[in-house]
Amino acid sequence: MRPRFGLWLAFVFVVVVLDQLSKQIVLAQLVPGESIPVTGFFNLVLLFNPGAAFSFLADHSGWQRWFFTALAAIICLWLGRLMYQHQHERLQPFAFALIIGGAIGNVIDRLFIGAVVDFLYFHVGRYGWPAFNLADSAITLGVGLMLWAQFRPAGHASPKENHS
Repeated sequence: MRPRFGLWLAFVFVVVVLDQLSKQIVLAQLVPGESIPVTGFFNLVLLFNPGAAFSFLADHSGWQRWFFTALAAIICLWLGRLMYQHQHERLQPFAFALIIGGAIGNVIDRLFIGAVVDFLYFHVGRYGWPAFNLADSAITLGVGLMLWAQFRPAGHASPKENHS
């Protein structure tokens, strides 16, 4: 079996490009705070989140921008190493690539805008889930798949290449 690490890196790139492209479209079409109903439970919005998930630490003085950027870089390096080690599997490196791509997408926002661009808002009446973006979706899906890969029965694991 030939190495697949380059393919996994290409997938990371695709996740980053799709995330950034979607954010650029939203930035070009909406003004901050604007909300466009798409369905009875989903709106496109334009919000800037200087914090983390659920606006964690968003109300601080700005240090969190660099903290979350550094944290994402460390996690991406660690997951990149794991992705390299597991490159011949399917589920694990796919999960790692989703997380890395999503993290890079949000880091780009932090570096160039100072906050993460969020635009997907799901709600029921006046109760809603905090707005998020494609990078957040990739990270969430990646973490879920990573956990699933860890806890599924050993007989269902992807075959690894024999390095004799």
